Amino acid sequence: MQKIKINEAVVNKTAKRCRERGVIIPTFSQQIHPEKVPAEIKKKLPSVGLWDVNPLNLFRITWKNDVNTGLYGGVNYVEIPRELTGVDAKIIGLVGKYFPTGAHKVGAAFGCLVPRLVTGEFDPSTQKAVWPSTGNYCRGGAFDCALLECTAVAILPEGMSKERFEWLKKIGAEVIATPGCESNVKEIYDKCWEIKKTRKDCLIFNQFEEFGNAAWHYHVTGNAVEEAYRSVAGPKARLAAYVSSTGSAGTISAGDYLRTIAPQIRVAATEALQCPTLLRNGFGDHRIEGIGDKHVPWVHNVRNTNAVVAVDDENTMRVLRLFNEAAGQKVLAANGISKKAIEALPLLGISSICNLIASIKMAKYFEFDKDDVIVTMFTDSAEMYQSRLGELNHAHGNYSESQATVDLERYLRGVGTDSMKELGYHDQKALHNLKYFTWVEQQGKTVEELRELWSPGFWQEKFSQLHDWDKLIEGFNQR
Repeated sequence: MQKIKINEAVVNKTAKRCRERGVIIPTFSQQIHPEKVPAEIKKKLPSVGLWDVNPLNLFRITWKNDVNTGLYGGVNYVEIPRELTGVDAKIIGLVGKYFPTGAHKVGAAFGCLVPRLVTGEFDPSTQKAVWPSTGNYCRGGAFDCALLECTAVAILPEGMSKERFEWLKKIGAEVIATPGCESNVKEIYDKCWEIKKTRKDCLIFNQFEEFGNAAWHYHVTGNAVEEAYRSVAGPKARLAAYVSSTGSAGTISAGDYLRTIAPQIRVAATEALQCPTLLRNGFGDHRIEGIGDKHVPWVHNVRNTNAVVAVDDENTMRVLRLFNEAAGQKVLAANGISKKAIEALPLLGISSICNLIASIKMAKYFEFDKDDVIVTMFTDSAEMYQSRLGELNHAHGNYSESQATVDLERYLRGVGTDSMKELGYHDQKALHNLKYFTWVEQQGKTVEELRELWSPGFWQEKFSQLHDWDKLIEGFNQR
């Protein structure tokens, strides 16, 4: 492993800044195991709101926030009842709403920011932090920057939900809206290059190529998935699959960790059928907000991906209405779904619903049975998409019970195994090779670096770095 370079002058200046603002940085180990958080911090947490712009909320970048006590509990997850999915396999999803900002991307932003902060590569007193994103990542970055009282520059497509733009402006971020929708990632990269060439006061934290993103999910999300699985596993249970929309490919990196404890697991990458980049080398626009596509992220270890599942965005929008409209909830109750389960369904935003549908497709394709457990990600909640519900009502009229019945039977229970591909070795290598066209031809990577990504040892080294970062964080806090 290469020796980590420290800019002592900047680190000392940043440590002074954090001391003046009451900022203490949690270690990655504390985010995995929040019981390790110092008692003096735990004592203060209950008086701080989950979404408050307060430095103590850095210690809530974990899957284990207890919203009732303000402290910590078990992993936040939801089990989707079999009466809803129509499959025998047990499907559970980790809940992102209970992170600060209401989405787990604040963790990915932390994983990219903190290594540069504690080494002095980023100077919050003189530099602005640029967060290229399709929605939630730039919100997480803006939140972290607000705690440090430095400027965040959020780059996201103009077609994203208005809730995201309103939140970013409220927290004080500089917002740059690029052309297109969530599938227009190239336009985001173009804006990053423009900033690199014209704005010397900016440092770009590109989640699509920053290994801090993948490493955070490998350790923090991977351990959370393992704990959630063990809490629902029966004596014959198998951790059969892990399903994640690709987006920046940070979240799917938890699958690399899970393979170390369940070698038989199938890791599935989810994308929109309207833009089937991994499935068919395709392109297009879609409505599954926040997952990004038309390229293979640099930090996606495709050698560890066993299947690609494309989901029609029409399915996700119909199920969004089913879960959140009164008529839909009434139909769900009539179909034997418990009140508790129905009340939990608004915890699923649009990409979360995509992951749920993909999990059902995986269960059917691989014929998983009652002993099989599928774990997926409910990255953010319907709270971020209330404007989309209004748009759907305006376009299609009020939601009715008859429509809800159709959506339940056809677009949830009735999904098939179409638009899927099980990946063999050479299929994985083909996806790896696709990185060339984005990263070597456009983004300045070398062929040698690309070849290095195919080595399993490369990823093992990258994922092992968090132990070194923890030591640096501890040293920074002592300063």
